[in-house]
Amino acid sequence: MRPILTTLPALLGALVPALAPSQVQAVSPIAEVICDQTPRLENRLKTTMNSEREGLGLRGPEQVMELWTTPGGDWTMVVTYATGKSCIVAMGEAWQGGLRAQDPT
Repeated sequence: MRPILTTLPALLGALVPALAPSQVQAVSPIAEVICDQTPRLENRLKTTMNSEREGLGLRGPEQVMELWTTPGGDWTMVVTYATGKSCIVAMGEAWQGGLRAQDPT
């Protein structure tokens, strides 16, 4: 039987590359789009992601925050600038709309 101290380095040398994270990374459906001209980004959200604008609000005199959702519950937060550029700032899943508090009276 070989001593454990001599077989352990060989075992680790074989296992570490197998357990290391893969070089293949997950690709987001919009990985190549972070910011774009507003009409192009809106078109991409509508056609590629099947999203619809669910809501929006002012973030200042020159910015609008928009929430886009899909029928399946995915959501995308977009900031639109007065310059005509829009940027995706967050994405997620399991969106639940219409959760307004009920009036107790």
